[in-house]
Amino acid sequence: MSAFDGWTVDFYDFTAEVPELDTDQLSGFGDLHARAAGNGARHGTPVLLDPQGRPDPRVNLFFRTGAMADARPSTWRRYAYSLVVWLQFLDVFGQHWEDATPRDVEAFKDWRLTDIRNDERVQATSFDTDRAALNSFYAWAGQRYGVSNPVASAGARAGRWPSPVDGGHEYSAGSRYPLRPAGSSRRQVKWMLRVAFEQWRNIGLCGYTFEGVRRAGWRGANEDRDAAFVDGLYGTGLRLLEWASVLDVEIPAVGSARFASAWLSAACIKRGREGRVYRIPRSVLTAVAAYADPLEGSRIEAVRRAQQARRYESLYGRRIVTGYNARNRTLMIEGGSGPVPVSVDVLGPDGRRLLFRRTPQGLEPLWLWLAPNGLPKKPYGWEDTFQAANERIAEAWVKNAGEGLSAVERERRKAECPLWARPHMLRHSFCLKWFSILSAVWQRRVDGFSEEEMRDLRDQLGDIWYQLAMLMGHRDPMTTREIYLEPFTALEVDYLMELLDGEEAAGVDALLRAVAREGGRTLTGIPGPRGEAAQAGVGR
Repeated sequence: MSAFDGWTVDFYDFTAEVPELDTDQLSGFGDLHARAAGNGARHGTPVLLDPQGRPDPRVNLFFRTGAMADARPSTWRRYAYSLVVWLQFLDVFGQHWEDATPRDVEAFKDWRLTDIRNDERVQATSFDTDRAALNSFYAWAGQRYGVSNPVASAGARAGRWPSPVDGGHEYSAGSRYPLRPAGSSRRQVKWMLRVAFEQWRNIGLCGYTFEGVRRAGWRGANEDRDAAFVDGLYGTGLRLLEWASVLDVEIPAVGSARFASAWLSAACIKRGREGRVYRIPRSVLTAVAAYADPLEGSRIEAVRRAQQARRYESLYGRRIVTGYNARNRTLMIEGGSGPVPVSVDVLGPDGRRLLFRRTPQGLEPLWLWLAPNGLPKKPYGWEDTFQAANERIAEAWVKNAGEGLSAVERERRKAECPLWARPHMLRHSFCLKWFSILSAVWQRRVDGFSEEEMRDLRDQLGDIWYQLAMLMGHRDPMTTREIYLEPFTALEVDYLMELLDGEEAAGVDALLRAVAREGGRTLTGIPGPRGEAAQAGVGR
């Protein structure tokens, strides 16, 4: 009997407590973390196990050598899960990965995308990740072990395998991988209006019903944390990994500004070469401050539990921070010969989880978002938080449909629930909101604007797509236009304004007034959703 149901994957966690090795057989094994690091593993490196629970050293070496060794942990995770699905598919048919053929890959594509016997079929964009992972793996294995690459490719240059940094794409201009599904170039982008987002948050994370009352028996131990986190995603437009990796010292204090500026570390940005400024709504700062309140917030309760259990002292590789200079964004970290200045821009998510300060009560993490046990919450753990919220909402949706439904009917209705969210949807929604606002700014029907004045306005604000790209952290404005907002680019501004609530629509007037102050010209107001002139006040 197999030790597991199939191929599985785990990831090295150098922050986990090292177990005691009491047996004589393992006593000479040495320090587990040191041994893993000596074998090329880093924090987050995948380890794939076969159905008998044994690692395949050649498969696992893929993540420790070559281009993949320099990839981000997020790429490791995507490629590792794709390889697990592929290896399990081969195992069902008694095929070894070394002997896979193009026909096997075509069958895999059919099973993943169209086979009606597969209840977990995926979108074309998801299979495109599978294709990139397999192509990178077999190109690497071909050079290292002489294994043939069964993945159909087009225009690949000899002597080089596709880089995981650019998604495994390595082909000439105008060429296309035959295995790439039609439609995979366009992402499945979805948006949430504020009313839908707040309903999703309140029901899924804060224990409310569709009628707006608290559910009986709701405990909500992490409610303030979860609500503050999703409010932050929706309000800042940051990616999940970016917002999940912030330190408490990087969050500005609540002030009078509606949008406070903050710095996003280069090491936490997707393909980041330099950090950037982003804005945090005052309402989000207020929610974060409540969560991190040293007297009543749930964060300090989690810290105290960890301190009492001495969990922080057992973390491998922890570093002690003695100070922070907000002006030059530098941490002072204890070293062998005294404090060492370290820029936050060189500290990625893994390094940040190991930063602690000394307090009279013991060590305390700088990582803002903590698990109930007090340890830094892993960024990908938020995917589970979203999934749990979606399931609560689906259950409430089915309950509203009435009693007496069969189990099959209940599952069908849960699958049809129209209210759900994924982390990246909140980023898309942020982009749509600001596209609506900036489009209103650029509406040429604003009274009194000459061509010269429009040029002056363009000089002050820049093009809509340039401004949106700055807000989103995109290097290329076409990414914003063609992927995030393609269905909305032809809509009239009046309709776009209808997508905003009253408070957000008021932000249009505030933005125009700011331009007027800077340029010395008076702009007319922009009608809001109800035909009324928008008043001051940007967003929440």
